[in-house]
Amino acid sequence: TVAQAFADFRDKLAFFIRKRVSRIEDAEDILQECFYQFARVNEIGKPVEQTAAWLYRVARNLIINRYKKRQETQLPSVHGDDDANFLDEISDVVFGEETTPETEYLRGLVLDEIENAVNELPSEQREVFELTEYYDMPVKEIAKNTGVSVNTVLSRKHYAVLHLRKTLKELYANIVQK
Repeated sequence: TVAQAFADFRDKLAFFIRKRVSRIEDAEDILQECFYQFARVNEIGKPVEQTAAWLYRVARNLIINRYKKRQETQLPSVHGDDDANFLDEISDVVFGEETTPETEYLRGLVLDEIENAVNELPSEQREVFELTEYYDMPVKEIAKNTGVSVNTVLSRKHYAVLHLRKTLKELYANIVQK
């Protein structure tokens, strides 16, 4: 029921939203809209099977929509396949020193998307990516420990990076509204 979902998920969902929205009033509006949409969906006879996942997805979409409407921070637009420019801009958001509510929101969004994209990778690619990027393990050592050639390790890393670039480019395009 809606009342049970509200009791079970209100506090955690409110925390999730407040972490990503600069104004408390906006966070409260988004929280209320999430449960309103949940009630509407259940009312029309389409019960939600995975309540938590559904609520977080709706919250995330509402946050993105609200951010797009406000456009408090103007990001440069994406031009074709200029990967170097695109990667520099993403890097500035994630590792930059600026700490406005908007950059904090974008930083959280990008880091969440990176985590999701890494989790989507096939296990061999994910393992190589995590070992090289998170643990600074040399490629030769990974090849030795996994029993595959250095070229195979490099290939797995290459495909992992391509997937991450594609995912982040889609996110970036959604944020700047083509």
